[in-house]
Parts: sequence; structure tokens; C-alpha cells
Amino acid sequence: MKSYRDWNISKDAHQPAIEVHTVSLQLPKFELNEEGSQIRWSSKAASVAIVEGDTRKRYKVEVIKFLTYPQAECDETIEHLEYLVGAKSLTDEMLFVTLKDKYVALSKQIIKFIERVENNWNSFPSDERNQ
Repeated sequence: MKSYRDWNISKDAHQPAIEVHTVSLQLPKFELNEEGSQIRWSSKAASVAIVEGDTRKRYKVEVIKFLTYPQAECDETIEHLEYLVGAKSLTDEMLFVTLKDKYVALSKQIIKFIERVENNWNSFPSDERNQ
């Protein structure tokens, strides 16, 4: 069986989390411990839950469960980005759009991945590396 390291969703979840982490450290001081901490957590949780799903690949239901979590974390990260823009704590509109687009795309990718797991469990995850 292939590892989560071979899954595109794992790679695609890792990089934006690093970008969000870097951006969060540049927030105004009053945002660093509250909203900054929350967005760092949710962005990284999307990536980490994918890893957890891989560790449970022996059980289809567990894999699906742990792939549902990162999809929710993508939505949460988008919500945090929108809070930061709305509060004018994140003023770079282009950066906001770029990060939001990455999390929207990742969320869609995770949904498709879950569908592939549901429909192709017998060949999962060997055919997922090209997903």
C-alpha cells in the first residue's frame, strides 16, 4: 500500500499550511495569540488529519472519517482568513485570495478523494497517487 506521502492531497495540504503559518506570524500583535493561533492550528490540522487517515488505512470507515476532518479544517481556515481580512488584520488582498483559493481547491480535492475511497476501496490507495 502506498503512503500518505504519495498522495497529492497530502502534498497539497502541507504547503499552504506553511504559508499560513508564515503569514500568521506577521499579523498585528493583538492577533498573534488569538486568531493567529487558531489559523495556524486549523491550517496544520488539515494536513495532519490526512496523515492520521493513512495510519488507519486498514479500515475504510476510519480512513473516510479522518479524511472528513481535513475537509472541515479547510473550511475553518477559510473562515479565519475571512475574519482577518474583515478585521483589517490581513491587508494583502492578493495573498488572501491566493490562500483562500488554495484551501477551496484542497477542500474539493479532499471531497473527490473521499469519493474515490468510498467507490474504489479494493484498490485504495494504490491508484490514488495519480488523483
